Amino acid sequence: MSQPIRVLLAKVGLDGHDRGVKVVARTLRDAGMDVIYSGLHRTPEEVVTAAIQEDVDVLGVSLLSGVQLTVFPKIFKLLSEQQADDLIVIAGGVMPDEDVVAIKELGVREVLLQDTPPEVIVSTLRRLVAERGER
Repeated sequence: MSQPIRVLLAKVGLDGHDRGVKVVARTLRDAGMDVIYSGLHRTPEEVVTAAIQEDVDVLGVSLLSGVQLTVFPKIFKLLSEQQADDLIVIAGGVMPDEDVVAIKELGVREVLLQDTPPEVIVSTLRRLVAERGER
């Protein structure tokens, strides 16, 4: 039997709203994934370090505060410096359509906004990990 998908969910920056990310964490756990929630007010450095230490398949960053265009370049720079480019990075929360396009160009694999149904979140993570294959 294969190992469960490991996911780190993180709130980066000053955003203090975490109800949505907690619902996502519960949904992913109920689907059989190993989920770690970093808590509020994390820095990109803390999130990347935790993702590498926990050997996760997916790093999910939840943002409501409008900092996505500054946070994701930092995250990808740190992942590159740590030779962790195979980590799947996804984004969630609330952001304008033009920012969704911009962060996907940076390397964010999927953007799951606040109205994404739970079953779509689960199937998206499973698909991304299957497409990447074994690490």
